[in-house]
Amino acid sequence: MQHEYRTVARAGVHETEVNRSRFRCTLAPAATEREARDFVAAVSREHADASHNCWAYVVGADAAVQKSGDDGEPGGTAGLPMLQMLLRRDTRYVVAVVTRYFGGVKLGAGGLIRAYGGAVGEALDALGTVTRRRFRLATVTVDHQRAGKLQNDLRATGREVRDVHYGESVTLEIGLPDTGVDAFRDWLADATAGTATLELGGEAYSDA
Repeated sequence: MQHEYRTVARAGVHETEVNRSRFRCTLAPAATEREARDFVAAVSREHADASHNCWAYVVGADAAVQKSGDDGEPGGTAGLPMLQMLLRRDTRYVVAVVTRYFGGVKLGAGGLIRAYGGAVGEALDALGTVTRRRFRLATVTVDHQRAGKLQNDLRATGREVRDVHYGESVTLEIGLPDTGVDAFRDWLADATAGTATLELGGEAYSDA
């Protein structure tokens, strides 16, 4: 599993013009392939009057799902260069649709490849990306007497406290760097005189 990946922070649009043709690149995060396909369909419906709505998406932190479509442009001149740009920029969980409004000047295969790939690259530059890093979810249970100081110590050492529950004891939900679990276990034992318990949960990704 990848330790980190990049994706777009939000959906957005960036438009360029090449030889009078408008290339409107719409980017969005996509958590699943279904979400990516639904986004492509929605943009294509919105711009049904366009010459083409070409698309590409990458899903999975390890880029397990990679697909693209040319929507009537010559094979390999639109969707594939879009996909290659997403991969070259190391973006994941992302979908791109480039809507082309033909301006009357044919670009040729090389021109199309540059225009579609370039539209995605420029949109990534304009909208920006965020890096998400893998972490391990964990639960710390501690007595009320030590809970306040432990929360302060956790935050002071840069560890993320995601939630706090109060009952007979105090339960802290935290996020740990995946490679730092053993060191944290030792730190926790020292910080609480061995009175706290640590239970590990699943893995997730957070903003870097």
